Amino acid sequence: MCGRFTQRLSWRELHELMSLLGPAQNLRPRYNVAPAQAIAAVRAGAEGRTLSMLRWGLIPAWAKEPSIGYRLINARAETAHEKPSFRAAFRARRCLIPADGFYEWAKAAKGRAKQPWLFQMKDGSGFAFAGLWESWTVRAGLTLTGSLAELEPGDALETCTILTTQANETVAPVHPRMPVILPPPAYDQWLGSAEVPLAPYPTEAMTAHPVSTLVNKPANDDERCVEPAGCDGSGSGAAST
Repeated sequence: MCGRFTQRLSWRELHELMSLLGPAQNLRPRYNVAPAQAIAAVRAGAEGRTLSMLRWGLIPAWAKEPSIGYRLINARAETAHEKPSFRAAFRARRCLIPADGFYEWAKAAKGRAKQPWLFQMKDGSGFAFAGLWESWTVRAGLTLTGSLAELEPGDALETCTILTTQANETVAPVHPRMPVILPPPAYDQWLGSAEVPLAPYPTEAMTAHPVSTLVNKPANDDERCVEPAGCDGSGSGAAST
C-alpha cells in the first residue's frame, strides 16, 4: 500500500516534469503527506495538463457520506478496473500524483515500534504515481465535521486514490506492495485512459533508507521526516541503497 509520501517539488520542477499549463503556484514542500489531506495532482484538460488540489481518499460519486474515503486511499492495480468503488474512475477519470518519495513500515519484533523507511529515486528526481479521481456531491441533510465542515449541500468535493502493485526488490523486504510509478512516456497514455502496464518500477533505479518515527504523526511535516534514522536521536538503522 501507500499511506504516506513526499511532495517536495517546486512549481518549476513540477512544470518541467509534467509539462503543466496554467499560472505558477506557490507550493510548499511536503515531507509527510497523509490521507484526508489536499494533495497536488495532475489531470488532462482540453489544452494540456493542469495541476489541481484533490483530497486523498477517493469518495465514489454514489457514496452516501464521505467516511468511505479513509478506506480508499489506495486501489489495487490488478482489480481497480472492476471494483465498484474505482471502475468508473478507471475508465474516465485518471490522474498523475507527483511525488519524490514514499514511506513504508517494516514489521518489528514484538514490543517494538515498526520502522519507517523512505523510498526514492537514486538520482533524487521526481516521479508520478498512477491515480484515479472522483467528484462527490454533498447530499442534503448531511452534517459534515472536521476539514469538511464548511461544505454545504450541492458542493462538489474532488478526491483521489493511488494505485498499488506488487513490490519490487527494493521495497519487498519492507512491504509486499508499492505504489504504481509511471515512466514519463506513459503519462499521456494513462491520462488518456489507454491501456498502460501497471508493473513494479525498476528496482535498480530506486534507493531506500530508514527514517525517524517522527513520520508516524501527520503533524510532523518537515525536513526531519526524510533524514536517515539516527540524525535526530530517534529511530534506528543506517542508509541503504
